[in-house]
Amino acid sequence: MGLKNNLHNLKEKYKDTKWASGFNALHTFLYTPNETTHGGTHIKAADDLKRTMNTVILALVPCLIFGMFNAGYQHYLALGEIEAAKGFFGASFWTWSNLVVGLWKVLPLVVVSYGVGLGIEFLFATIKKHEVEEGYLVTGMLVPLIVPVDIPLWMLAVAVAFGVVIGKEVFGGTGMNILNPALTIRAFLFFAYPTWMSGDKVWVHGAVERANEIAAGGNVDAISGETILGSLAQGHHAAYSVSDMFLGFIPGSVGETSTILILLGALFLIFTKIGSWRIMLSSVLGALVMGLIFNGVVDAGWIGEGSKFYGLMNTPYWQHLIIGGFAFGTVFMATDPVTASQTTKGKWIYGFLVGFISILIRVFNPAYPEGVMLAILLMNVFAPTIDHYVVRGNVKKRMKRLKVKTA
Repeated sequence: MGLKNNLHNLKEKYKDTKWASGFNALHTFLYTPNETTHGGTHIKAADDLKRTMNTVILALVPCLIFGMFNAGYQHYLALGEIEAAKGFFGASFWTWSNLVVGLWKVLPLVVVSYGVGLGIEFLFATIKKHEVEEGYLVTGMLVPLIVPVDIPLWMLAVAVAFGVVIGKEVFGGTGMNILNPALTIRAFLFFAYPTWMSGDKVWVHGAVERANEIAAGGNVDAISGETILGSLAQGHHAAYSVSDMFLGFIPGSVGETSTILILLGALFLIFTKIGSWRIMLSSVLGALVMGLIFNGVVDAGWIGEGSKFYGLMNTPYWQHLIIGGFAFGTVFMATDPVTASQTTKGKWIYGFLVGFISILIRVFNPAYPEGVMLAILLMNVFAPTIDHYVVRGNVKKRMKRLKVKTA
């Protein structure tokens, strides 16, 4: 109670100053506000912006924890110091050493993401003298989950600053941005530092030192290997089983590997009515349709094995759902209520195009074969247009019904 009272006293002391928003944000983040409403009619609901953001974070936590274990697992697996996990509860996966290595690399990403992002949020709130918005709570968790585990922290800090300022604050802050902030950050990294974002190699902790040690034994190739998308884009066959791809025992960005945990997160968001099941389902349908088209092209013999597009075109259409970042992007970023379509019909159109374009970009962009990021950003731009024409179509239908009734 001492800390709560001190924060409340500081908030009251600096009530009419530019520091008020900062003290109020810290107070309401740790404790419930002391103020209550009296009289009048107002909406009574338990779900406010902060609870909504916290619910999404809860859905992301399993992916974060699994990603930490997987980072360590892929590290030791690439070095040949561990056997492949047998089943979801494989003893070689859920080990303390895997978690330690994962924590060592993933936790700093989380700290930098939140430290830089929230610092800029507090700065803008202080300058503009408004309340600190909770929108970055989810973005700060999403960013470490969609970047390679070995990305330099200074690059991440620069990208976060760009994404928060250019992708969010210049539009007016939370609820006003037209692009998903987390994907804006990843897009900045993608175009500014492409060699770090290609995602075609498995990260290994202490790679330089290990490479020198392994070089002495003449087995340098053991230090790293291609990810699934990188391998397929090169025309190779996937070296992982379907169960490994679905459960998540594969290399990739921190939070994108385990489809089963992403699916559980999707069910949780749908149950809490935060994530749109229409967007999720239509995105899956769009991806399946595009995958079927490409499989049909290969079956018809229009594309041969010599083509640079053959590997991903020949991938079974349903496997596109469990490799790369498609599932993660569909569940946690395409459903962003601010940047996605708002109308019911618009959500179906928006989601379908996200899935359709994701696989299209994935196949025709073999150098960087992850298309969901660009697909979602593209549809973020067109979401208002989709809603505009859906609303106009509804208005025209009502006008026709009105004319029939009055005739």
